[in-house]
Amino acid sequence: MLYLAPFIVIFCIIVVFKTIRIVPQQHAFVVERLGKYHTTLHAGLHIVIPFLDKIQYRHSLKEIVMDIAEQICITKDNVQVGVDGVVFYRVMDPKDASYGVNNYYTAIIQLAQTTMRSEIGKIELDRTFLERSQINNAVVEAIDQATEAWGVKVLRYEIKSITPPKDVTEAMEKQMRAEREKRAQILVSEGDRDAKINRADGQKQEVIKNSEAEKQKKINEAEGQAEAILAVATATANGIKQIAVSISLPGGQEAVKLRVAEEYIKEFGSMARSSNTMIIPASTSNLSGMIATAMSVFDTVKPDRTATAG
Repeated sequence: MLYLAPFIVIFCIIVVFKTIRIVPQQHAFVVERLGKYHTTLHAGLHIVIPFLDKIQYRHSLKEIVMDIAEQICITKDNVQVGVDGVVFYRVMDPKDASYGVNNYYTAIIQLAQTTMRSEIGKIELDRTFLERSQINNAVVEAIDQATEAWGVKVLRYEIKSITPPKDVTEAMEKQMRAEREKRAQILVSEGDRDAKINRADGQKQEVIKNSEAEKQKKINEAEGQAEAILAVATATANGIKQIAVSISLPGGQEAVKLRVAEEYIKEFGSMARSSNTMIIPASTSNLSGMIATAMSVFDTVKPDRTATAG
């Protein structure tokens, strides 16, 4: 019996280790009893029956990233392109993931590749670069419908790269260069057009401003001339009025007669200096006669003014 004691101790230790199972966080263990599904162990400490219960499958409940190898796809316009991607999935039901499919990892890869080939075949090469998001959504939807029965949820799919043949790449580069040159020429022409329009608008505004300035100048000159004429007329009227008042005063008429006589003689002298030919009165030696003639002018004008006033 003493020889059996160490074996009994070892056997007990083995039984204890097989009885106690610790499941890490974000993991799940599928337990079979006598070859049949029994239960699913989640994170924590669990007790199982040794030799009857067996942990058959271990699953990680974290989000898993899986690369999809590059494959050759044919577009709608018969161009071969190499497409690779990456899929993100998570185990939602450990039981279905264990018994729903033989190997969900390989199944997801094959399903993603076949779905990608199908989606690429629906569109032309130029649109494959523009509609990546739509292709990704279509692949996710197709894979998710199939993996629902496997207890696996496909969260998203992303295309990493689309590689067309070398000759197609060169043709696309030439096309892009032509498009860039075209856009550059369009921008230059639009800039030249805008510059011409701006210059024309500037010249138009300049002509309008100059015409308005000329118009205002003429208006100001006309107003100035009108004010000058008005001022001269007013001054003349005031002068005449003052002369009329002075004439009505005692001795005013005699002073006016004397003034008229002086102006008559003065103008007569001016005529003699400015012209070689002059009509001379017959009585030039008679100064008193000339003064009398000048006085008669005032006497002739006076009755006319009196008649007009009446």
